[in-house]
Order: sequence, then structure tokens, then C-alpha cells
Amino acid sequence: MSTPIADHVTAEGPAAAGPLVVTEDEGLAEHLLRLCAAAGTEPRLIRGAPPRELWEAAPLVLVGDDQAERCAGLGRRTGVLLLGLDLDDPGVWVRAVQLGAEHVLFLPDAEAWLLDRIADAAEGVGSPAVTVAVLGGRGGAGASTLACALAVTAARTGRRTILLDGDPLGGGLDVLLGGETARGLRWPDLAGARGRVSGAELARALPALKRLSALSCLSWDRGDTLTVPPEAMRSVLAAARRRGGLVVVDVPRHLDAAAGQALQQSDLALLVVPAELRAVAAADRVAAAARMRLGDVRAVVRPMRPGGLPAHRIARGLRLELAGELEPEPGLAEDVEKGVPPGMRDGGPLARFCATFLNEVLPPVSAVGGGVY
Repeated sequence: MSTPIADHVTAEGPAAAGPLVVTEDEGLAEHLLRLCAAAGTEPRLIRGAPPRELWEAAPLVLVGDDQAERCAGLGRRTGVLLLGLDLDDPGVWVRAVQLGAEHVLFLPDAEAWLLDRIADAAEGVGSPAVTVAVLGGRGGAGASTLACALAVTAARTGRRTILLDGDPLGGGLDVLLGGETARGLRWPDLAGARGRVSGAELARALPALKRLSALSCLSWDRGDTLTVPPEAMRSVLAAARRRGGLVVVDVPRHLDAAAGQALQQSDLALLVVPAELRAVAAADRVAAAARMRLGDVRAVVRPMRPGGLPAHRIARGLRLELAGELEPEPGLAEDVEKGVPPGMRDGGPLARFCATFLNEVLPPVSAVGGGVY
């Protein structure tokens, strides 16, 4: 039975660092306190200029225009927003410059944007995850295997990694990872997700592999649910991206609304193409559909026999950049039967390809910050 998302995935609680609210305007203070409560965080309300240590330590500072001049001498910092009180007062823009505010906002017009910003601060959001979609040029191309291997390779370096299974007919990525019995949420539990989902709570609620603590996987259960609404895909993928690190999405070839949403939120896509004439012909249609939703689609060519179609010619024929060639992985089928995830064989073709690719698209581990456990 599916479990309501609200029982598992919520906004960060009051333990998360809340924003600093600076205003003596009672109406504005009440409005901002309500927004903070909706984001699941507890702010610090100061009526008047705050102590400098609070000003510097808060993850986000919301300053009412009535206190802008008093706060201007506290020093420049990021994450300062000025809340205007009068749309017809042009002086608010001058005070914003003096304060060093990033934005000037007027409520209620900016309420939705501000709610997201408050929730981001509560979650400690840094740089969003690099998001890679993987899809096959034809059935059985090996897209799911590559998606798992990319996630496994990143997780083995300690990066926060979330693997999303966007293909309900693919058999389940949790099976490929050897984690089909792991406890946690599956897609049917999240099909009703709308609006903002906490990235931290999402990662904690998903099944995790014992041998790869940095990897969480959202797959399908063995039930009858075969689709998720695009709104659920949008909310869940946005939450995963806010966690930082790497997000990998296994996307089906037949792009339904949810798969299209996944591509639109991705940074790039890898199209896995076996080096066979019919596979290339099928991949051409998949590539055209993918390019309509994402500008950066790259080909991963799987050589099938010596002297077959050259990888560079296949990529050129598909009008795609060549991400590389992926040689066959000896013992892959046996590993999967034993519950060993793809990409775990050190020095194997999958591990080598994934390491090379991720080194190109991901920032160095030392620069990732919150994206590493």
C-alpha cells in the first residue's frame, strides 16, 4: 500500500537554521513569520537593528524597508533581501543599494518566490546537483546499466548521489543495484507530490545501499502503478537537485509527460546507441525528441563487433556530440545476479567510462562543499 508523502517527506524542522527577520512593521512581521512557518523553519525576529553576530551568522536576512537605513552600517553580506512597504516609493531602490540587498521584494506578489528562498536557506542549499539523464537509442541498449554505473561511480567518491528511475517498464533500478528489498519510498508513494519537497527528507526516505551510503535510489515497486504525473516528477527532481552532488535519471525512450519533465530539468543527456544500423535508425528518432526538450544531448556508442560502424560517424549522423565509446563489460550479467551493482568492478569498462565522464562534468570533490558526505 502506498504511504502518503506527507508522512515521510516534509520541510526541514525548526532545528534547521532559520532566517533573520528585521522589522518593526507588525503587518510585515506577521506575513514573514507565516511564510517561515510554511517553509518549516523558525526565524529570529528582531525589532530594530540586530547585533552584528546575528546579522553575519543568519543563512538569510529579511529586512523590512522601515529598518533599511539602520541596517546599512552592519556590513555587506550575501543573502540579504529588502521587503518594500510602498510600491510608489522610489527611494526603496536607493536604500537597497546602501544596504547591499540582493533583491527588493513586495508582498504578496513575491510570496511564492520568497517561500522557496526561505526553504532553501532552511535546507542549507548550495550549488544544485549536476543532473544527467540517460536514455537508450533502442530497447536493450544498456541505458539503465549506464545510469546505475554513473550513480555508483559518483557515490564511491563520497558524492551525494540520487538515482531516479523514470522507466516504469524497465524492471526496477533497485534490482540492478541489488537493493530491491531495501526499505524506503518508491514512486507510487510519491505520485501525489506537489509543490516543494524537502531534498534532505527525500534523501533520507529513499532506499539506500549498505555498501554505498552516499547513494539513494527512487525506483518502482512491483505494483500496478506505471505512471507518475509530471508535477510529481518536477517536485521530486527539483528536491533531488537541491541536495547537490549528482542526480542521474533513467529516462524511457518513449517520452511521456513525466519523462519530458525530467529531460527539461537535466543539465545534459546521454543517449546509449549500439553500433548497429537498425539501432542507429531508431536512435535518430529518440535523439530528435530529446533535443526538443534539452539542448545538450550526447551519444554513448556501444561497439557490437570488430569493424562495425565507427563511433564518430554514428554521433555525426545523429547530430550529437560523442561522449565516448562503452566497451562490453565482462561478467556483468553474473554480477547483477549476485546483487553486485554495475560500475563496482574496478578497472572495468563501465567504471572507466563513468570515471572519465564524471571528471569532465562534475566539479572537483574539494569544490563541491555540501555535495560530499
